[in-house]
Amino acid sequence: MASAPSTMASKLRWRLIVPTILFMLLSSIDRVNVSFAALRMNADLGFSPSQYGFGAGILFLGFLAGQYPSVLLLQRIGFSRWLAGCALLWGACAAAMAFIDNHIEFYVLRVLLGFAEGGLAPGIVLYLSQFATERERATTFAMPMLAIPISIVIGGPLSGLLLGMDPPFGLASWRWMFLGEALPTLVFAILALLWFPDTPARAKWLSEDEKAWLSTNAANRQETARKNDWRVLRRPLVWASALLWFCLLAGSYGIIFWLPQMVKAMTSLTPLEIGLVNALPWAANAVGIYFGATSSDRTGERFWHVAIPAAAMAVAIVTAAAAGASVLGLIALLVAGLSLGAAQGAFWALPTRMFTPATFAVGAVAINITGSSGGLIVPWLVGRIREASGGFWAPTVMLAGFLLTAAAIVLVLRAFSGREEAA
Repeated sequence: MASAPSTMASKLRWRLIVPTILFMLLSSIDRVNVSFAALRMNADLGFSPSQYGFGAGILFLGFLAGQYPSVLLLQRIGFSRWLAGCALLWGACAAAMAFIDNHIEFYVLRVLLGFAEGGLAPGIVLYLSQFATERERATTFAMPMLAIPISIVIGGPLSGLLLGMDPPFGLASWRWMFLGEALPTLVFAILALLWFPDTPARAKWLSEDEKAWLSTNAANRQETARKNDWRVLRRPLVWASALLWFCLLAGSYGIIFWLPQMVKAMTSLTPLEIGLVNALPWAANAVGIYFGATSSDRTGERFWHVAIPAAAMAVAIVTAAAAGASVLGLIALLVAGLSLGAAQGAFWALPTRMFTPATFAVGAVAINITGSSGGLIVPWLVGRIREASGGFWAPTVMLAGFLLTAAAIVLVLRAFSGREEAA
């Protein structure tokens, strides 16, 4: 079985990781396309910056509320049925966004959309942990994260193109965009039932020797359904990791929901051109996720792979805001995207080392809930600070502060993790 790890890594990549990336990509498009709809929707419906910011962020109220129920449901019914149900629900909510007429309907659908998507990321981490080895921990968990920058690289120009079309049936262009981008989710939801094995034992594309090898070498070696050990929530390192994830995602969400409007405020570009410019830092982000994760796995180092990129992004976004619509500003945005991706790509290998099969789901969801709360708070904060300051400079400084805090937390984790392992 000497070739088992490399053989299974290839099978895992094409049979499971790439398909989960597809579902993460669809969920991300349906979640963040509101940032492009806002270019027309805000004026049509009379939304103020704070109303839009609140609506963009309130999705994460549902996102947070849905995570534990969603993952517990996954453990009960299996991955394929769980994923299909989640996708059908969020696809329906995303399509219904095409029919809103006021901010209350906007808020309600965003909460429901968040609830449907809430358990997706931790559920996929939990699912893939049955197939991943310890050595490939960072790469396996980071690969589905590529969906977020890829969704913006694809979704940004796509949303801009749909906004620039002459829609059928007399629809406003932003309504047509919501409908067009929700349809693939509904189609692929049905296909999920046929594609994903719930456990390694049910994977027909694995040999019996490979299944036996995984039963003793996977990062998470028990069946998905198990009794969860909630005592892991007493560990300070879990909550320090959760705060770190919050700070990293704060920088990400602040940019995702506001960058198209920042570009529009500084330039006179069309929606399609704004989409193309918006895609550039996220293309760099995808590169950063991949190389950050693979470098961390290759070297076995987990801490500096997060701290240094987080600090680099803080410097880059301040530089981009100061440089404005210039070549230097664009280069700084690319560096910011690359750095953020590198930090996020290496992150999950750090806290999951402390989990056992019984604590994996509880700990991973606690960290993801805390991190995702940044999506509830940060877009709204950006909107309020922008209204108070009259521009994007002050919100940018705030986001840089979150990222510098992330770098500092990593250093604290490094010190205390060493002490705990020694003890």
